Amino acid sequence: MENTSNLEQVLYFLKELITHNNKTWFDQNREIYESAREQFERFIDLIIDEFRATDDLQDLTARECISRIYRDIRFSKDKSPYKTNMWATIAPGGKKSTRMGYHVALQPQGQSLVAGGMWDPSSEQLVKFRQAIDQDAQSFKQIIQAKPFVDHFGKIMGDKLKTAPQGFERTHPELELLKLKQIMVVHHFTDEQVTAEDFLDQVIAGCRAMRPFLDYLNRIL
Repeated sequence: MENTSNLEQVLYFLKELITHNNKTWFDQNREIYESAREQFERFIDLIIDEFRATDDLQDLTARECISRIYRDIRFSKDKSPYKTNMWATIAPGGKKSTRMGYHVALQPQGQSLVAGGMWDPSSEQLVKFRQAIDQDAQSFKQIIQAKPFVDHFGKIMGDKLKTAPQGFERTHPELELLKLKQIMVVHHFTDEQVTAEDFLDQVIAGCRAMRPFLDYLNRIL
């Protein structure tokens, strides 16, 4: 699939923003920001178009998926006013969706990524995940052991409890899965990969490899 967006422009702006993360500089370079954001929107729209029919995305647009660049600094020690990445969550309803979707982010210095899963699950969500694993771990393990999944993500990531969660024995055969406090996958890209001709295809392939994992989590939750 042809990538008609200029992601080199996005990375350039974000690199400059890392060095000049203040309102004065941002206001002086707002046109550059707007142009970079337009390129990122175009990129996300291309991904949406690829999955529109299969993922029930209907009339979804990139603007509904992309996060604002302004940071919420009210309760943060870091008072930098702007995020140094551009990211979008592609799911029915966009970034406000209650379903898990494809998380795509551009960030300089090799921090661009495709990711998905539960970053900050509620106690209720963790209970449902652990119940599903306890009842039938094989269905989940088949997904995370499939070759496309392993090729793109290696293995699932996430913080873990130090011991068995409440209600489960330390001898449980799926203890390592039950101990997870986060259930997510991440694939990073270098800046050179982001600006390569096949980057859009790589992102789409990553999303396809992730889809059974997301479908499983959305189903059990």
